[in-house]
Amino acid sequence: MSDKYKMRENEKAYFVTLTVVDWLDVFTRKNHKLKLVESLIYCQKHKGLEIYGWCLMSSHLHLIARANGRQILPDILRDLKKYTAKAIIQQIEDEPESRKEWLLARFKYNGKYLKRIENYKFWQDGNHAEIIFSNNFFYQKLDYIHNNPVEEMIVSNPEDYYFSSARNYAGMDSLLPVVLETKKLRTY
Repeated sequence: MSDKYKMRENEKAYFVTLTVVDWLDVFTRKNHKLKLVESLIYCQKHKGLEIYGWCLMSSHLHLIARANGRQILPDILRDLKKYTAKAIIQQIEDEPESRKEWLLARFKYNGKYLKRIENYKFWQDGNHAEIIFSNNFFYQKLDYIHNNPVEEMIVSNPEDYYFSSARNYAGMDSLLPVVLETKKLRTY
């Protein structure tokens, strides 16, 4: 695996993307989206995850985040992915889901040849981490993730999308608290 997208500087913020295997559109269901948000809030409260920006799309999650020192970011993301994979697969198995058999078959296929996977592989390996090296880069990535739902024609304005920090930056009610102060990013 390439070292290009590794998180090496623990005190820095990173732009990361967590992607569902095969880019499956799992986060089209409200219950799955809310489970991921609930898990992010847990990581903020109990694991030291600081989120500066986020956007949940149908097959992936963009974050601008860092660890505040209690844990390191790769460990927090590993735990987040492990927990949400199990929880969302459990939702798919237990709750009404028209694509249940197909989704579970795709997850099973993706984990079939991996010794570390017992049944299903939900998330792709890696997080495609890019260090936030300047305020300009931060705002470039923040603009990119906030405009994702606009580009996909889900909403007309970024702040209209509930599963994004665009609402926080617009001063609106939001699902997830974020750090709005870029001074805390430590880009120097």
